[in-house]
Amino acid sequence: MTVLAVDVGGTTIKGAVASQDGQILHTLTTPSEADANPVQAVRSLCVRLRDDAVRLGAAPAAIGVVTPGLVDEDEGVVKYAANLHFRDVPLRKLIGDDLGLPVAVGHDVRAAGVAEAVASGLDDFLLLPLGTGIAAAVVVRGIPLPGATRAAGEVGHMPVYPGGEPCSCGQQGCLEVYASAGGLARRYARLGGASGLDSRAIAAALPDDPVARTVWDDATRALGTALATLTLTLDPARIVLGGGLADAGDLFFDPVRAALSAALAWRPAPLLARSVFGARAALVGAAILARREAGLAVPDGWGADGVQPG
Repeated sequence: MTVLAVDVGGTTIKGAVASQDGQILHTLTTPSEADANPVQAVRSLCVRLRDDAVRLGAAPAAIGVVTPGLVDEDEGVVKYAANLHFRDVPLRKLIGDDLGLPVAVGHDVRAAGVAEAVASGLDDFLLLPLGTGIAAAVVVRGIPLPGATRAAGEVGHMPVYPGGEPCSCGQQGCLEVYASAGGLARRYARLGGASGLDSRAIAAALPDDPVARTVWDDATRALGTALATLTLTLDPARIVLGGGLADAGDLFFDPVRAALSAALAWRPAPLLARSVFGARAALVGAAILARREAGLAVPDGWGADGVQPG
């Protein structure tokens, strides 16, 4: 029995048809059209995805849709998502009316945390995807915590360098200014490096480029400092990092581990690990939410073989 999964981002909307055992049978990607009608773009992709599944002979039992922003999972409403121009969007009702299927609506990073929990069997950990910005899933006893106002995990706006560079949120010295993939690229260009380079290219330039070395060292030190604060507050068993910066492997993880350990004078640092699913964790999480909405079992490890990291 299949389910549909949709991950709504500020640039693209990704959809997938997932089989009973977590294999991805079919995918779709479309622009979010954030400056036109992003709600309609999401609804249209969901309809196309459902129709494709039926044509494949894989009629779905439910659909899971995840977005950034302030998401009320219980009501199925996206309260606010700045990059998508969403405000009080009743996605569950809209998509349910379009498709005639049970609909689960979730937060993208919390859904990614669900996927990592199912894949790893861990109950208590932090997941930080390091993408355009930085958010975190705080997973306790296997459940991502939404917080009192559905805004838990906005760690990208932790001030790590007080009085530092300005952030789009209005604060100064925020973590994502320095340690997000987007922030790294912007700082590299602003400090005299070539414009248009992504985090992978900046990592490759480290041996010979002093600007690349400066922004890389600032990023890893900022992240290690932030992770120390989170460790002392939450005492996670593991911290999981995803996104483009995590793809750099030891070149990134080693200095982050060193900065984290240096900031924890009296206790050991938690294990630092790479995401099982990488950039597709939210999509797998959406599929898991859909299965649960349909009353289908989600065994440990579900989806880990069907979606490769990346």
